[in-house]
Amino acid sequence: MPSFDKEYFNLGYLDTLSYKDTFVHRLDPRIKLVTTFIFILFVVSFPKYEILKMLPFFFFPVFILSVGEIPLKFILKKLLIASPFALFVGIFNPFFDTAAMYNFYGIPISGGWVSYLSIIIKFILTVTAALLLVATTSFPGVCLALKKLKVPNVFVVQLLFLYRYMFVLTAETMRIIRARNMRSFGKKGRGMKTLISIIGVLFVRTVERSERIYQAMCSRGFDGEIRLLTSYKIGFVDISFAITAITVFIIFRGYDVTKTLGELITKT
Repeated sequence: MPSFDKEYFNLGYLDTLSYKDTFVHRLDPRIKLVTTFIFILFVVSFPKYEILKMLPFFFFPVFILSVGEIPLKFILKKLLIASPFALFVGIFNPFFDTAAMYNFYGIPISGGWVSYLSIIIKFILTVTAALLLVATTSFPGVCLALKKLKVPNVFVVQLLFLYRYMFVLTAETMRIIRARNMRSFGKKGRGMKTLISIIGVLFVRTVERSERIYQAMCSRGFDGEIRLLTSYKIGFVDISFAITAITVFIIFRGYDVTKTLGELITKT
C-alpha cells in the first residue's frame, strides 16, 4: 500500500519541479506552450514510415531536461506508465501491413513493424514534451498561458479544476481503500460486490465534496478568473528562444539531418 500511495500522489511532483529557477523555468508560459505545441505538430506530421528523420527531434526534450534540471528517471517512469496505450494502438500494424520494406542482415522487416516503431517514437517525443512543459511551467501556469492566448475561459477553468481536484478524488479513494483493507482481514471483502459498493460510496462523497467546494468558492467571491502570484511578460529572451526553437524544428522537418550527419561521419 505505501508504494501504491507513492505512485499516485507522485503526480504532483511535476508541479514541484516547476518551482526551480532555471533558464527554461523563467521563460514565459505562453512561449513554452506555443513552442511545445509546434514541436508536437511537427512530430506528428511525419508519415508513418518515417523513422530516421524523427530522431533529431529528440534534441528538444534532451535540451529541456538538461537545462531545466528535470530528473530523467522520473520522466521515464511516467512514460512507462502511459506506454501501454501507445503499444496497444499499433499492435496490429505488423499483421495487416506485411510487405517487406527493409532487409536487416537477411531478416525482412515489414512496413507494419516500421509504422509501429514510428508510433512509439512519436509517443515518446510528444508525451515527453508535454510532461516537460508541466514540469517547467506548472499546470496552473499552463492554464494561465491558455487564457492569455484567448482560449475560452470556461474551458481553462474546467481544465484547472480537473487537475486540482484529481488529487482530492485520489485522496478520497485512498481513504476508502485503506478502510476496506483494515476490515478485509486477508482476502475477504475484495470481491466484485465490495468493489461496486466502494464505487457507489466514492460517487456519493464526490457529489457531497463538490457541493461544499462550490459553496466555499461562492462565499469567497470566486469570479472565474485565474490569478497567480507570479507575473509574466514576454521579453527578448523569450522571443529569441521561440524563434530559435521553431527554426530548428523547420530544419529538422525539411531536411534529412540524420542522413547528412551519417554521410559526413562516413566521409571522415
